[in-house]
Amino acid sequence: MKVAAIGAGAWGRNIVKNLFELGALACIVEANPTAIAALKEAYPTIPVFDSPDDAYAGSEFDAVTVATPAPLHFEIAAEALERGKHCFVEKPITLDSREAEALCDLAERGNKILMVGHLLLFQPAVQFLRDQIREGLIGDLVSIHQERLNLGRARAVENVLWSLGVHDVAVALYLVGENPVSAVASGVSTLTESIDDDIYLHVTFPSGVKTHLHCSWLWPKLRRRTVVIGTEGMLVYVENEQKVYHEKKSIDAQLQNVNAGEEVIFEGSAEPLKLEMKHFIECCETGSVPRSDGWSAVQVVRVLEMASAREEILV
Repeated sequence: MKVAAIGAGAWGRNIVKNLFELGALACIVEANPTAIAALKEAYPTIPVFDSPDDAYAGSEFDAVTVATPAPLHFEIAAEALERGKHCFVEKPITLDSREAEALCDLAERGNKILMVGHLLLFQPAVQFLRDQIREGLIGDLVSIHQERLNLGRARAVENVLWSLGVHDVAVALYLVGENPVSAVASGVSTLTESIDDDIYLHVTFPSGVKTHLHCSWLWPKLRRRTVVIGTEGMLVYVENEQKVYHEKKSIDAQLQNVNAGEEVIFEGSAEPLKLEMKHFIECCETGSVPRSDGWSAVQVVRVLEMASAREEILV
């Protein structure tokens, strides 16, 4: 399995590095002349092209990764699928759910893999959380509360939810295991007019489970945490520690507090991008449905669209 990496900028070069280490890198496509010079120096045996068309004409490969600015995702991914290539697209898959659906349809018609870069799904702690929820460690799932906060790099085009919250939305959908029925958000624009720097997102699922996300790049302290509430306990994933805590706490039928303490039940991290790239290659080779397939990414974009509408909208 050989892969062409389209886009080798700030994040794309990490994809290039991992594909090269996995022995799967066929060629690189990058338009920036300065980046091209650095890539040729770092990977002297790998062809570097300045356009996808040149790569298709000048190299042989089975799949592509797309790590370009999001407005270009649809055009580049659609061409790859139409040319019969498997396709990995960085998050968000597109900026429009109809375009995302069109990519899924193209992949299905061509019997090709379409996978999206929801990186946190490949962090072992997130998989552990999902397994514990499924096994009933904390009883029935009630709600999920996520925080992605810091004094971060503010954007002047996309709001904080589209910039930072995409991964958290993907994790919430993955942990609940359902498609949402509604979402509503509220935010504050402080730095740039109409660009929210701080957003609260609330999502409801058919089972009655609710998820809540607070994301901000205008916050005094780094805080990246997922709290999962169940009928018989709670789980807390502290991302910067890569630990999962089991909070043996609940409120019983008589409204009395139950507190049996806490313990760390998972600790450890991995290289999620390498795991993600390995998963993509394996899915291309076996035809397995990716953990972050195109249709799951459609649901993520729909949630973001609902939130952007500033009112509750049924899916």
